[in-house]
Amino acid sequence: MNADPNEVKHMSEADVLILVDEQDNETGSCEKVDCHLGAGKLHRAFSVFLFDPEGKLLIQQRNNNKMLWGGYWANSCCSHPRLGETTHDAAHRRIQEELGAKSELTFLYKFVYHAQFGNVGSEHENCWVFAGHFDGTLNVDPDEIADWRFVTPDELTAEIEHNGDQFSPWLKLEWERIRADFLDQIV
Repeated sequence: MNADPNEVKHMSEADVLILVDEQDNETGSCEKVDCHLGAGKLHRAFSVFLFDPEGKLLIQQRNNNKMLWGGYWANSCCSHPRLGETTHDAAHRRIQEELGAKSELTFLYKFVYHAQFGNVGSEHENCWVFAGHFDGTLNVDPDEIADWRFVTPDELTAEIEHNGDQFSPWLKLEWERIRADFLDQIV
């Protein structure tokens, strides 16, 4: 993928993220890498679930060079809003940057979770979950994504049940809630 100087800059380890409390009130800011070291600092994040016209979900395998959960399968797109950026705008920005996709996104819910990745660091996030539909060609960023595929909801559920250690912790948590409360409204 050739870098276009006119494109919006992708997330980097030095990006400044939004620190929040359990109720998602802003409490400050911190560089991305520092938010994820040790036990992590609670910060705002988002996850996007994109479905194709047949109701299949786009999942991605995170690039192996990721600090946390490299090589694991995750939802269509996940990231963080930057300081001064709305979460909704950040979700749209990142699906364009990571996937080359555009979609109307519907906010589903948000939740707080904490997951430790060995002795490397943690995700400690107040995560907003969005869903949308996509019908087009993807242009994935190989710096972010090692592989990607579309799966039916039943296929994803079965894969998580049989090979859960191959999936990111946030995907497993979010998918459980989506299946229980939102799937019939989305697909």
